[in-house]
Amino acid sequence: MLHPDLATLLQQRKETIADHAFRDRDPAAHLEELKSVSESITAWHEARRGTLPARLEHFLTGCSFDKALRFLESDGTWSGH
Repeated sequence: MLHPDLATLLQQRKETIADHAFRDRDPAAHLEELKSVSESITAWHEARRGTLPARLEHFLTGCSFDKALRFLESDGTWSGH
């Protein structure tokens, strides 16, 4: 898989969003977790800007994180829309 470290961050973000029990139990902590993982994704992207496949760069720049994860899971073959 391309960039498994990024894939882990993207999956963590997706799981955080889907964790409605966490959100309902502690909305502030849920939001902080979401912000933290999103900031980690942004930092990862900034550190590698200009060295990534064009499609992945496009998805990350546009904050299309589900598409970025799908691209990584396909080993860079999914072009998406």
